[in-house]
Amino acid sequence: MLAEELAEVGATQIELTHGGVGFAGDWQVCYRANLESRLATRVMWKLCAGRYRAEEDIYRLAYGATWAKWFTPDDTLRVHVTARHSPLKSLEFVTLRIKDAICDHFRTVAGRRPSVDTADPAVRVHAYLTRDTVTLYLDTSGAPLYKRGFKEAAVEAPLKENLAAGILRISGWQPGQALIDPMCGSGTFLIEAAQIALGIAPGLGRGFAFERFRHFDQAAWASVRGAAQARRQPPRQLPLYGSDIVGDQVRRTRINLEAAGLGGCAGLQRADFLELAAPGESGVLVTNPPYGVRLGETDALASLYPRIGDTLKKNWAGWRCYFLSADTTLPKLLGLKASKRTPLFNGALECRLYEYRMFSGSERRPKGDPAPQSA
Repeated sequence: MLAEELAEVGATQIELTHGGVGFAGDWQVCYRANLESRLATRVMWKLCAGRYRAEEDIYRLAYGATWAKWFTPDDTLRVHVTARHSPLKSLEFVTLRIKDAICDHFRTVAGRRPSVDTADPAVRVHAYLTRDTVTLYLDTSGAPLYKRGFKEAAVEAPLKENLAAGILRISGWQPGQALIDPMCGSGTFLIEAAQIALGIAPGLGRGFAFERFRHFDQAAWASVRGAAQARRQPPRQLPLYGSDIVGDQVRRTRINLEAAGLGGCAGLQRADFLELAAPGESGVLVTNPPYGVRLGETDALASLYPRIGDTLKKNWAGWRCYFLSADTTLPKLLGLKASKRTPLFNGALECRLYEYRMFSGSERRPKGDPAPQSA
């Protein structure tokens, strides 16, 4: 899905890689990918790559990169290293050697070195190690792209915005279709859906690391951003609905919709899902229900899930329903057969997205009868 999205912003040479998508393009494509991608976490610019046998090989590669062309010693720096099948014993030491190489490069060409800031650096350098190769990247995004820049009221177990956007894409939901989140939390699904429906680029409310690069093209960025602003539609009432049994969650959703400039786009109410009526004959129900992590929660949820399954059969015929869960046991208690299970990660937490297509009446048919053409 990310590859499809990058093609839409003009990327070429698109290639699926381990944990991401590689692509080529000019800087306007980079700017658009950061501004418009709903699914990416970071857009990283590949600087150089080489083979290594020891940490000093990595130091020499990092020292040789022309860092002073891209940022100055006044910019704070952070180096982040990830590896897959690397024989080196300490990634912390690799991180230190890359940082040393960059600082030594600046001492040579500018007479002074950048400071390190691990919390909020101006420049992020990423290194990726395989068994015998190292690749260095400059992070063009800055803060992760799922941080859209407006959410004010957080919840204890937040759903990342790019994961929510990906789930909406998996569900096949399209603007104009009814969408409901009956356990809305902080409103992430509703906000992402509203932005999609109104053509709002997800990065319009934030800044990016590339704006601080020495070769930053202000005119090109203004053109990209201006085009995105022109596509943005004014807020209006949409067939989006959110509810929660906890009134404070509904309040958080309302606050976050307002902060995103989407107040009034979704209908909100405090309601128990077990008593909730569907807002139409068909649509998409998507939610991130509770899946207990504390002692005692699992027993309470084990009695709740069968009742949710009964509610879906009774009140949600004609709807496609999607539940994200990190617990593989609880969804079985719904008493429904999932038509699809998609493995997903919410951060480091491995989850499954369960799809249930709710039919009117029985899905069974006499032997020999043709299958229905659609649900």
